[in-house]
Amino acid sequence: MTAGPTDAGPTAGGDEGPGAVAARLTGRPVTGERRLSSALAEVTLDGGRTVMVKRGDDPGAVRAEAAGLRWLADAGTVRLPAVHGQDGRWLVMDRVASGRPGAAAADRLGRDLAALHTAGAPAFGAPPPGGPQDATIGLAPMRNVPGTDWPRWYGEYRVLPYLRRAVDDGTVRPAEAAVIEQVVERLPDLAGPAEPPARLHGDLWNGNVLWGADGHAWLIDPAAHGGHRETDLAMLHLFGCPHLDRVLDGYQDAAPLADGWADRIGLHQLFPLLVHTVLFGRGYAEQALAASRAALATT
Repeated sequence: MTAGPTDAGPTAGGDEGPGAVAARLTGRPVTGERRLSSALAEVTLDGGRTVMVKRGDDPGAVRAEAAGLRWLADAGTVRLPAVHGQDGRWLVMDRVASGRPGAAAADRLGRDLAALHTAGAPAFGAPPPGGPQDATIGLAPMRNVPGTDWPRWYGEYRVLPYLRRAVDDGTVRPAEAAVIEQVVERLPDLAGPAEPPARLHGDLWNGNVLWGADGHAWLIDPAAHGGHRETDLAMLHLFGCPHLDRVLDGYQDAAPLADGWADRIGLHQLFPLLVHTVLFGRGYAEQALAASRAALATT
Protein backbone atom coordinates (compact mmCIF):
# COMPACT_ATOMS: atom_id res chain seq x y z
CA MET A 1 0.00 0.00 0.00
CA THR A 2 1.29 3.50 -0.84
CA ALA A 3 1.42 5.78 2.17
CA GLY A 4 0.10 9.33 2.01
CA PRO A 5 1.72 12.49 3.43
CA THR A 6 2.60 11.90 7.04
CA ASP A 7 4.08 13.30 10.19
CA ALA A 8 6.27 10.46 11.32
CA GLY A 9 7.70 9.87 14.78
CA PRO A 10 10.82 11.59 16.10
CA THR A 11 13.16 8.72 15.29
CA ALA A 12 12.08 8.39 11.67
CA GLY A 13 14.58 9.40 9.02
CA GLY A 14 17.69 7.64 10.33
CA ASP A 15 20.54 8.14 7.87
CA GLU A 16 18.29 8.56 4.84
CA GLY A 17 19.14 11.02 2.13
CA PRO A 18 16.71 13.78 1.04
CA GLY A 19 15.28 11.75 -1.82
CA ALA A 20 14.44 8.79 0.39
CA VAL A 21 12.93 11.15 2.96
CA ALA A 22 10.76 12.83 0.34
CA ALA A 23 9.55 9.47 -0.94
CA ARG A 24 8.71 8.27 2.55
CA LEU A 25 6.94 11.42 3.74
CA THR A 26 5.00 12.11 0.54
CA GLY A 27 4.34 8.53 -0.57
CA ARG A 28 5.51 9.50 -4.09
CA PRO A 29 8.40 8.08 -6.14
CA VAL A 30 11.38 10.39 -6.60
CA THR A 31 12.83 11.15 -10.03
CA GLY A 32 15.56 13.65 -9.18
CA GLU A 33 17.56 15.23 -6.36
CA ARG A 34 19.80 18.29 -6.11
CA ARG A 35 21.69 19.16 -2.93
CA LEU A 36 21.75 22.88 -2.13
CA SER A 37 23.58 22.56 1.18
CA SER A 38 24.20 20.00 3.89
CA ALA A 39 20.72 20.74 5.26
CA LEU A 40 18.66 21.54 2.16
CA ALA A 41 17.86 19.80 -1.11
CA GLU A 42 15.48 20.08 -4.04
CA VAL A 43 13.77 16.81 -4.85
CA THR A 44 11.61 16.14 -7.91
CA LEU A 45 8.68 13.81 -7.39
CA ASP A 46 7.06 11.57 -9.96
CA GLY A 47 4.69 13.80 -11.89
CA GLY A 48 7.04 16.79 -11.92
CA ARG A 49 6.39 18.50 -8.56
CA THR A 50 9.55 19.82 -6.92
CA VAL A 51 9.76 19.92 -3.14
CA MET A 52 12.30 21.26 -0.69
CA VAL A 53 13.66 18.78 1.83
CA LYS A 54 15.12 20.48 4.89
CA ARG A 55 17.03 18.78 7.69
CA GLY A 56 17.13 20.12 11.23
CA ASP A 57 19.12 18.97 14.24
CA ASP A 58 16.48 20.06 16.76
CA PRO A 59 13.22 18.06 16.60
CA GLY A 60 11.39 20.90 18.35
CA ALA A 61 12.51 23.38 15.71
CA VAL A 62 11.35 21.13 12.87
CA ARG A 63 8.01 20.61 14.57
CA ALA A 64 7.62 24.33 15.23
CA GLU A 65 8.38 25.30 11.64
CA ALA A 66 5.89 22.80 10.24
CA ALA A 67 3.19 23.83 12.71
CA GLY A 68 3.88 27.50 12.00
CA LEU A 69 3.60 27.09 8.24
CA ARG A 70 0.30 25.26 8.63
CA TRP A 71 -1.14 27.76 11.12
CA LEU A 72 -0.28 30.72 8.94
CA ALA A 73 -1.64 28.96 5.86
CA ASP A 74 -4.91 28.20 7.68
CA ALA A 75 -5.64 31.94 7.65
CA GLY A 76 -5.88 31.80 3.86
CA THR A 77 -4.05 35.09 3.41
CA VAL A 78 -0.29 35.16 2.78
CA ARG A 79 1.30 32.65 0.46
CA LEU A 80 3.40 29.93 2.08
CA PRO A 81 4.87 26.66 0.82
CA ALA A 82 2.61 23.71 1.59
CA VAL A 83 3.96 21.17 4.08
CA HIS A 84 3.96 17.61 2.73
CA GLY A 85 5.36 15.91 5.79
CA GLN A 86 7.79 16.13 8.70
CA ASP A 87 9.42 14.01 11.32
CA GLY A 88 11.97 14.60 14.03
CA ARG A 89 14.74 15.56 11.60
CA TRP A 90 13.13 16.42 8.27
CA LEU A 91 10.61 18.81 6.74
CA VAL A 92 9.25 18.42 3.20
CA MET A 93 7.49 21.40 1.63
CA ASP A 94 6.79 22.93 -1.75
CA ARG A 95 9.55 24.71 -3.64
CA VAL A 96 8.82 28.35 -4.54
CA ALA A 97 10.03 29.25 -8.03
CA SER A 98 11.94 32.52 -7.72
CA GLY A 99 11.13 35.73 -9.53
CA ARG A 100 11.84 39.43 -9.04
CA PRO A 101 10.43 41.88 -6.48
CA GLY A 102 7.69 44.09 -7.82
CA ALA A 103 5.61 46.98 -6.55
CA ALA A 104 2.30 45.21 -7.19
CA ALA A 105 3.46 42.10 -5.34
CA ALA A 106 4.64 44.29 -2.45
CA ASP A 107 1.25 45.99 -2.23
CA ARG A 108 -0.47 42.58 -2.15
CA LEU A 109 1.96 41.39 0.52
CA GLY A 110 1.00 44.34 2.72
CA ARG A 111 -2.70 43.61 2.32
CA ASP A 112 -2.18 39.90 2.91
CA LEU A 113 -0.10 40.57 6.04
CA ALA A 114 -2.88 42.77 7.40
CA ALA A 115 -5.36 39.94 6.83
CA LEU A 116 -3.01 37.41 8.44
CA HIS A 117 -2.61 39.55 11.54
CA THR A 118 -6.35 40.10 11.74
CA ALA A 119 -6.88 36.31 11.75
CA GLY A 120 -5.64 36.55 15.32
CA ALA A 121 -4.27 34.21 17.96
CA PRO A 122 -5.64 32.89 21.26
CA ALA A 123 -3.12 34.92 23.29
CA PHE A 124 0.17 36.75 23.10
CA GLY A 125 2.82 34.05 22.95
CA ALA A 126 0.36 31.36 21.88
CA PRO A 127 2.18 28.71 19.82
CA PRO A 128 0.65 27.34 16.61
CA PRO A 129 -1.63 24.34 17.12
CA GLY A 130 0.64 21.32 17.46
CA GLY A 131 3.69 23.52 17.90
CA PRO A 132 5.98 23.25 20.94
CA GLN A 133 6.17 25.81 23.73
CA ASP A 134 9.96 25.73 23.44
CA ALA A 135 10.59 26.80 19.86
CA THR A 136 13.34 28.73 18.08
CA ILE A 137 13.94 31.95 16.18
CA GLY A 138 16.83 31.37 13.82
CA LEU A 139 19.36 29.48 15.94
CA ALA A 140 18.18 30.95 19.26
CA PRO A 141 15.64 29.43 21.66
CA MET A 142 12.24 31.13 21.89
CA ARG A 143 9.57 30.27 24.47
CA ASN A 144 5.93 30.53 23.51
CA VAL A 145 4.25 31.19 26.85
CA PRO A 146 0.73 32.65 26.56
CA GLY A 147 -0.12 35.98 28.16
CA THR A 148 -2.95 38.49 28.06
CA ASP A 149 -1.04 41.75 28.56
CA TRP A 150 1.31 42.58 25.67
CA PRO A 151 3.72 44.95 27.48
CA ARG A 152 4.25 42.52 30.34
CA TRP A 153 4.52 39.50 28.02
CA TYR A 154 6.89 41.25 25.60
CA GLY A 155 9.23 42.28 28.38
CA GLU A 156 9.22 38.93 30.15
CA TYR A 157 9.45 36.56 27.17
CA ARG A 158 10.85 38.56 24.25
CA VAL A 159 13.28 41.10 25.74
CA LEU A 160 14.63 40.06 29.13
CA PRO A 161 15.64 36.45 28.35
CA TYR A 162 18.00 37.59 25.58
CA LEU A 163 19.22 40.58 27.54
CA ARG A 164 20.16 38.32 30.47
CA ARG A 165 21.97 35.92 28.14
CA ALA A 166 23.85 38.82 26.54
CA VAL A 167 24.92 40.13 29.94
CA ASP A 168 26.02 36.65 31.02
CA ASP A 169 28.05 36.35 27.81
CA GLY A 170 29.66 39.74 28.38
CA THR A 171 28.21 41.18 25.18
CA VAL A 172 26.11 43.78 27.04
CA ARG A 173 27.55 45.59 30.06
CA PRO A 174 25.44 45.83 33.25
CA ALA A 175 25.14 49.62 32.95
CA GLU A 176 23.87 49.22 29.39
CA ALA A 177 21.43 46.52 30.46
CA ALA A 178 19.92 49.03 32.87
CA VAL A 179 18.89 51.20 29.91
CA ILE A 180 17.03 48.31 28.26
CA GLU A 181 15.50 47.30 31.59
CA GLN A 182 14.16 50.83 31.90
CA VAL A 183 12.39 50.37 28.56
CA VAL A 184 10.82 47.17 29.89
CA GLU A 185 9.62 48.99 33.00
CA ARG A 186 8.05 51.70 30.86
CA LEU A 187 6.49 49.40 28.26
CA PRO A 188 2.91 50.07 29.47
CA ASP A 189 3.44 53.74 28.59
CA LEU A 190 5.51 53.19 25.45
CA ALA A 191 3.47 50.43 23.78
CA GLY A 192 0.70 52.60 22.34
CA PRO A 193 -2.98 51.63 22.21
CA ALA A 194 -3.87 48.08 23.23
CA GLU A 195 -4.11 45.62 20.34
CA PRO A 196 -5.60 42.12 20.21
CA PRO A 197 -3.16 39.23 19.70
CA ALA A 198 -2.19 38.99 16.04
CA ARG A 199 -1.14 35.88 14.12
CA LEU A 200 2.53 36.65 13.47
CA HIS A 201 5.07 35.20 11.10
CA GLY A 202 7.49 36.08 13.89
CA ASP A 203 10.78 36.22 11.94
CA LEU A 204 9.81 38.47 9.06
CA TRP A 205 13.13 39.72 7.77
CA ASN A 206 13.84 40.16 4.08
CA GLY A 207 15.50 36.75 3.76
CA ASN A 208 12.22 35.06 4.68
CA VAL A 209 10.30 36.87 1.93
CA LEU A 210 10.61 35.08 -1.42
CA TRP A 211 9.50 36.92 -4.55
CA GLY A 212 7.93 34.23 -6.66
CA ALA A 213 7.90 33.70 -10.40
CA ASP A 214 4.10 33.87 -10.13
CA GLY A 215 4.27 37.58 -9.24
CA HIS A 216 3.48 37.08 -5.55
CA ALA A 217 5.54 37.33 -2.38
CA TRP A 218 5.87 34.10 -0.41
CA LEU A 219 6.86 33.73 3.25
CA ILE A 220 9.13 30.99 4.60
CA ASP A 221 10.86 29.98 7.88
CA PRO A 222 8.34 31.36 10.39
CA ALA A 223 8.78 31.62 14.14
CA ALA A 224 5.00 31.86 14.34
CA HIS A 225 3.18 32.87 17.54
CA GLY A 226 0.59 35.27 18.83
CA GLY A 227 1.99 38.77 19.20
CA HIS A 228 1.67 42.45 18.36
CA ARG A 229 1.19 43.13 14.65
CA GLU A 230 3.68 45.99 14.67
CA THR A 231 6.44 43.46 15.47
CA ASP A 232 6.30 41.83 12.02
CA LEU A 233 6.42 45.24 10.35
CA ALA A 234 9.31 46.36 12.53
CA MET A 235 11.25 43.28 11.45
CA LEU A 236 10.75 44.21 7.80
CA HIS A 237 12.15 47.67 8.58
CA LEU A 238 15.15 46.29 10.46
CA PHE A 239 16.86 44.54 7.57
CA GLY A 240 15.11 46.25 4.69
CA CYS A 241 12.67 44.89 2.14
CA PRO A 242 12.21 45.69 -1.57
CA HIS A 243 9.35 48.14 -2.11
CA LEU A 244 8.79 48.44 1.64
CA ASP A 245 6.82 51.65 1.12
CA ARG A 246 4.36 49.74 -1.06
CA VAL A 247 4.11 46.94 1.52
CA LEU A 248 3.20 49.51 4.17
CA ASP A 249 0.77 51.35 1.89
CA GLY A 250 -1.06 48.09 1.18
CA TYR A 251 -1.12 47.24 4.87
CA GLN A 252 -2.43 50.65 5.89
CA ASP A 253 -5.17 50.52 3.26
CA ALA A 254 -6.35 47.17 4.60
CA ALA A 255 -5.88 47.64 8.36
CA PRO A 256 -4.61 51.09 9.42
CA LEU A 257 -2.00 51.09 12.15
CA ALA A 258 -2.49 53.01 15.40
CA ASP A 259 -1.21 56.56 15.62
CA GLY A 260 2.45 56.75 16.51
CA TRP A 261 3.32 53.33 15.11
CA ALA A 262 6.42 54.65 13.32
CA ASP A 263 7.81 55.91 16.64
CA ARG A 264 7.43 52.39 18.07
CA ILE A 265 9.42 50.59 15.37
CA GLY A 266 12.58 50.56 17.50
CA LEU A 267 10.64 49.26 20.48
CA HIS A 268 9.50 46.24 18.50
CA GLN A 269 12.99 45.76 17.06
CA LEU A 270 14.43 45.19 20.52
CA PHE A 271 13.42 41.54 20.35
CA PRO A 272 15.23 40.64 17.09
CA LEU A 273 18.17 42.92 17.93
CA LEU A 274 18.75 41.15 21.24
CA VAL A 275 18.36 37.75 19.56
CA HIS A 276 21.06 38.81 17.10
CA THR A 277 23.17 40.12 19.98
CA VAL A 278 23.12 36.65 21.53
CA LEU A 279 23.89 34.97 18.22
CA PHE A 280 26.26 37.41 16.53
CA GLY A 281 27.70 39.80 19.07
CA ARG A 282 28.42 43.35 20.03
CA GLY A 283 27.32 45.24 16.91
CA TYR A 284 23.71 44.30 17.50
CA ALA A 285 23.99 45.18 21.19
CA GLU A 286 24.85 48.73 20.19
CA GLN A 287 21.81 48.85 17.90
CA ALA A 288 19.60 47.57 20.73
CA LEU A 289 20.93 50.29 23.02
CA ALA A 290 20.31 52.97 20.39
CA ALA A 291 16.74 51.71 19.91
CA SER A 292 16.20 51.72 23.68
CA ARG A 293 17.46 55.26 24.11
CA ALA A 294 15.30 56.43 21.22
CA ALA A 295 12.22 54.76 22.71
CA LEU A 296 12.85 56.37 26.09
CA ALA A 297 13.21 59.76 24.41
CA THR A 298 9.73 59.60 22.81
CA THR A 299 7.94 60.50 26.05
